[in-house]
Amino acid sequence: MHTVGNGEGAKRGVERVVVGDGRASGVTASDVLAVARAGARVELSDEAVAALAAARDIVDALAAKPEPVYGVSTGFGALATRHISPELRAQLQRNIVRSHAAGMGPRVEREVVRALMFLRLKTVCSGRTGVRPEVARTMADVLNAGITPVVHEYGSLGCSGDLAPLSHCALTLMGEGDAEGPDGTVRPAGELLAEHGITPVELREKEGLALLNGTDGMLGMLVMALADLDTLYKSADVTAALTMEALLGTDKVLAPELHAIRPHPGQAASAANMLAVLDGSGLTGHHQDDAPRVQDAYSVRCAPQVAGAGRDTMAHAGLVAERELASAVDNPVVLPDGRVESNGNFHGAPVAYVLDFLAVAVADLGSITERRTDRLLDKNRSHGLPPFLADDAGVDSGLMIAQYTQAALVGELKRLAVPASADSIPSSAMQEDHVSMGWSAARKLRTAVDNLARVIAVELYAATRAIQLREGLTPAPASRAVIDAVRAAGVEGPGPDRYLAPDLAAADAFVRAGHLVAAAETVTGPLR
Repeated sequence: MHTVGNGEGAKRGVERVVVGDGRASGVTASDVLAVARAGARVELSDEAVAALAAARDIVDALAAKPEPVYGVSTGFGALATRHISPELRAQLQRNIVRSHAAGMGPRVEREVVRALMFLRLKTVCSGRTGVRPEVARTMADVLNAGITPVVHEYGSLGCSGDLAPLSHCALTLMGEGDAEGPDGTVRPAGELLAEHGITPVELREKEGLALLNGTDGMLGMLVMALADLDTLYKSADVTAALTMEALLGTDKVLAPELHAIRPHPGQAASAANMLAVLDGSGLTGHHQDDAPRVQDAYSVRCAPQVAGAGRDTMAHAGLVAERELASAVDNPVVLPDGRVESNGNFHGAPVAYVLDFLAVAVADLGSITERRTDRLLDKNRSHGLPPFLADDAGVDSGLMIAQYTQAALVGELKRLAVPASADSIPSSAMQEDHVSMGWSAARKLRTAVDNLARVIAVELYAATRAIQLREGLTPAPASRAVIDAVRAAGVEGPGPDRYLAPDLAAADAFVRAGHLVAAAETVTGPLR
């Protein structure tokens, strides 16, 4: 799986993120991106340390009482009815981490694990979990040392938090299990901690539970997906505009006054982006020439409506992410008045839903993108372009199979759009009888975002070739800038058949790196 872009934190060159001001709301999406993708250093504020100490005093006082308190002096989940004596509580905290570190399958990407750890540290520093300051400092030290716990693909149901993934991270804090060092080599975590002068933590009452009980994995993946999709939706606006040019379509449908009477913000933004790219085009407006048509096909004419709906879905998902970043998700929690109360805030439904919503929007954007590509290749619908944009059709197959690949990717996007959050499998002896599947929703969205970049890259490849085949007509300055940039990046133009996979890979890399958007913006200015 490949990252799309580097995120705002990386773009701004963030080198240091300070966590905690006595509230959980002191962390932004840009902070998450900076730590997860750009390796920004993590530091704890004095306010965070004070909040940690104050909450710990409350937990210590409750631990000293004879009455059982969930998470402090009891077992967990379906075993919460057992009161645990003081001499067994440290063992209890170690055991919950060891037993819950039960993931299986491939390793999760480094950036996901770093986001997961950082977001758990953010909640710990809220002063609502009862974790000691030294545990939080160790979490920051592990991040700053570039040590990444080995976390596996499967193990979270998205309720009681991302339990198995967070447990593997907590295991590293204890000096157990495996982790990846800054050199990329996987080794025993204890060895890596020792090399960096980090003392493994000895967990005390509630601390094991507090390290496991959050929605941090699904939230981290949501934040990164939103950053990637910001690049990809702008890229799709650019390629849709290029295709409109290549098909000699009319840009009159992009007029602001038409979109103002259906005032969806995302639709207006997409239409404005396309109009900016097409400014000065000598190809648009020829739809009445040789084969007159009143309207362009939906895949061209309705591009802003589809991409715009996806943008508005992203805006809603961003609001959910912002709220979750301001949350302290744990069970039980230490309240400002000193009470320690059980709750259900660990349920991942709010995050799971928007992860699934985004997968639906991504599938639809991929679908309309593929339809435009297919139109460029069909001589019966391309308004004068050669079959499959081939140099010598019959001898050459042109981009026929590039569209097959794109169609296969879109088929996969549609399968990935099936919501994970509609599923629930009861667990923990029916104590946890309804779960969110938010981690699964996040994992499939990452694959969908990855594939969307490839789908857009195929349209870019086809549209730029098609424009160059329109001899005697001058493309818009922004289109020309894109064509020049993509050719300079190693993506070949029209000509006889050749080994196509390297061209497609180069186009894919061009889109992922944000170079497509950047090339257009050299003429248009910042796209929306």
